Amino acid sequence: MNLKHRYNQIKYYIKKYGVLKTIGKIVVELFHVLTRRKNVGQKYQLWMQNNEPTQEELEEQRKTKFATHSKISIVVPMYQTPIQFFEELVDCLIAQTYSNWELCLADGSPEKNKKLEPILQKDGRIKYQFLKENKGISGNTNEALKLVTGDFIALLDHDDLLPQFCLYEIVKSINENPEVEFIYTDEDKIEGEKENRKDPYFKPDFSMDTLRANNYITHLSVFKKELMDKLGGFREEYNGAQDFDIILRATELTNHIIHIPKILYHWRIHKNSTAMQSDAKPYAYEAGLKAVQAHLERQGLQAKVSQGGDIPGIYQVEYEVKGNPKVSILIPNKDSIRLLKACLESILKLTTYENYEILIIENNSEEKETFEYYETIQKNNKVKVITYPEKGFNYSKIINFGVKNSDADFVMQLNSDTELITPNWLEKFIGFAQREDVGAVGARLYYEDKSIQHAGIVVGICGLAANMLTELPDGMHAYFGKDCLTQNMSAVTGACLFSKRSIYEEVGYMDEENFKVAFNDVDFCLKIREKGYQIIYNPYIELMHYESKTRGYENTPEKKARFERESNNFKEKWKSVIQKGDPYYNVNLSLTTAQYDIKN
Repeated sequence: MNLKHRYNQIKYYIKKYGVLKTIGKIVVELFHVLTRRKNVGQKYQLWMQNNEPTQEELEEQRKTKFATHSKISIVVPMYQTPIQFFEELVDCLIAQTYSNWELCLADGSPEKNKKLEPILQKDGRIKYQFLKENKGISGNTNEALKLVTGDFIALLDHDDLLPQFCLYEIVKSINENPEVEFIYTDEDKIEGEKENRKDPYFKPDFSMDTLRANNYITHLSVFKKELMDKLGGFREEYNGAQDFDIILRATELTNHIIHIPKILYHWRIHKNSTAMQSDAKPYAYEAGLKAVQAHLERQGLQAKVSQGGDIPGIYQVEYEVKGNPKVSILIPNKDSIRLLKACLESILKLTTYENYEILIIENNSEEKETFEYYETIQKNNKVKVITYPEKGFNYSKIINFGVKNSDADFVMQLNSDTELITPNWLEKFIGFAQREDVGAVGARLYYEDKSIQHAGIVVGICGLAANMLTELPDGMHAYFGKDCLTQNMSAVTGACLFSKRSIYEEVGYMDEENFKVAFNDVDFCLKIREKGYQIIYNPYIELMHYESKTRGYENTPEKKARFERESNNFKEKWKSVIQKGDPYYNVNLSLTTAQYDIKN
């Protein structure tokens, strides 16, 4: 936790609430953190009971005859492997409900451990080679690959475990997706006794930008043999992140990637594992950075990669700006000059990119001070006021009006109740948006106390869509670092949404009839995704957002009726998307909260 951030937050609380209420808030928050940890553990235990196969179901799996009876080669590099761990690994494979497998072992230990012999003799499907030298994790794995005779290759560490139904689920997926070349699954951790399972990682479906920011795939990774042959195995210059390197290279060669949203890998926690402490192998994160940089270069993408924030293994990718494209920042406004002034001053003072303009879209202001301010601010040649010609508030129509009055290459929708934090925000936005496959980019937005207001949008939360991680306290990280992880998302908020101007024309602009106020941003993003573009949440672009201070809340019968009408419009228009589920949100996560909680 960042102590400076926490100190600033406490100062804010004291100023706003007083000392006694601040102490109360701190006590409540500590209680919440401790209770949440306990609740997560309890929820996961309940999830396992409700979602994993019973003994009867395991017996049915053993009787299953698949049309395609693929042989799975489990590849394990060994080095001074603890005997207990190794025996548990072998036993977990012998217990598999799918039997067409082989275990390919290459041991780079200094001496052959005689205690391994009885374990190696437990099953005829075990292949073992003592290397007489340590070739490193990549070299040892490559030696194990030479023993492979299977159709698919699964990577397993020498101290980890697979549940009994793992290979069954892999082969089931292969039969359901005959073109598949790469499969990955969800995972959890085991601490001490193998029954002590914790920290489940329920992952999104394949997400290229998320992968570039963090090796979220890791375990379990399964490669078609032909794909592995094309890859040529592991490369020693990426030792520590050799799996990250080969996964990145695999995604460059195939689009036939399947995610199985089930816990099919148990990552063991012990003193030398990165599962226990993120700094156990610091060289691994440097190797990961190198792997991402090399991947981007192979893809012809001009970008630099750096460590992202304070979580090891999370990377920030910044794409170079090509040329000098013009940006129009569209800010709808009705009075509320104090907020607008703070917004504009932050942009004009901090922004490091030069070729931009601010288009204030005047929308039926009534106060004399507003128009006096407009006259003053337009003396700055970067600011222009254009007048929306109709009465009432129709956000979609106002934005469309602004886009049509812009001649810029890129357009940003921005609320007047925001304040900029990140000086090079436009460079970061443009870098992503210039990519041919990107349709829109969003930012990390904060409430006044610096807790999160927006970290991307998931479709299907509460039957509609919701900003993720709302009210996550400043300095506290979310589920697997999702607050500070660049990600592919289904949508981002229109409070700060950056896109090519041409995208508006391509998708038919924002929907002026069905989404005048609510859900227009989510609808716009889903239309963009329908065209095959990616939506990106970039947490390294930060703004304050004093949400709804200019428009107000749904607190009148008319506003409530309008919100309900637009909610129903959204449910009807995107019914199939909601029913299918957000691909960037795991089916095992709750649809009743926005905190990546485990589904009850």
